[in-house]
Amino acid sequence: MQIIVVSGDYRTRRNINVGWLHVVGLIAVSLAALVLTATLANYLSLKYAATSDHPLIRRILLADQHEQARERQQQIQDNVNSLAVKLGEMQAHMLRLDGLGERLAKIAGLKPQELPSATANAGRGGLATPSTPLSLDQFTRQLSELQKGVEVKADQMTVLEALLVEGSAQRKFLPTLPPIESVNYTSNFGYRIDPFSGHQSFHEGVDFAAETGTPINAAASGKVITADTHPAYGKTVEIDHGNGLITRYAHASELLVVEGDLVVRGQRIAKVGSTGRSTGPHLHFEVRLNGAAQNPARFLAVK
Repeated sequence: MQIIVVSGDYRTRRNINVGWLHVVGLIAVSLAALVLTATLANYLSLKYAATSDHPLIRRILLADQHEQARERQQQIQDNVNSLAVKLGEMQAHMLRLDGLGERLAKIAGLKPQELPSATANAGRGGLATPSTPLSLDQFTRQLSELQKGVEVKADQMTVLEALLVEGSAQRKFLPTLPPIESVNYTSNFGYRIDPFSGHQSFHEGVDFAAETGTPINAAASGKVITADTHPAYGKTVEIDHGNGLITRYAHASELLVVEGDLVVRGQRIAKVGSTGRSTGPHLHFEVRLNGAAQNPARFLAVK
């Protein structure tokens, strides 16, 4: 590009050659000057606005600050509301755990108020009132109370677990399982007419009518202390369940255990027969506590 400069009287002239580099440089310098001017103007205006006491400017600045604070507060409240919903769900789960704890306490033989720290979850109620969103402080207190409730409930469940495990273990060693699946008493515990002598005598067990070969099961877990033939009882099995409790299974046709065996509740130990002093196939079943005969029906009635 060529620029011709002519004097006022047209007598002299001057040719100036301008290349693309000069044009680009001129544009760049102009833009830089424009940006610098705008930045300086903005800085001076903000500085003036910050130090100015002009009512209009102060209102504009305060309105902007209030809007930013309102937006931050709304974000915080939205987060608290979302967490409050989760808190409500957790509290509902705690109520269901309370109900489960009460049912388990009844199974374990306890009253709900006998559980440790049960008063920490005392009943609550009252009239319904208009609800308002939780504040951050209220949410923090509710969360702290829920945490304490969870700790209390954990203690309760631990106690219930121990009681139920203990109770389950004890039940396994109580002769509550019928030794024959179909319970059909032919002779009960107590005085009766002896089928051989015709005289009144005391029957120390109960008789179950069953066909020869019918399985006989252990009424409870324990250790076999007798697996032999007795003159009156015929082929007999006796099981020691601990704490002085013994069960006797008499008149069997076949013994399936030997002395010293450890058996579990429901295990097959013999088969029904008519050995010994017997008028026909049946099982004579006894329960003895410290050597004294007990009524087996009382144990078998326990569920």
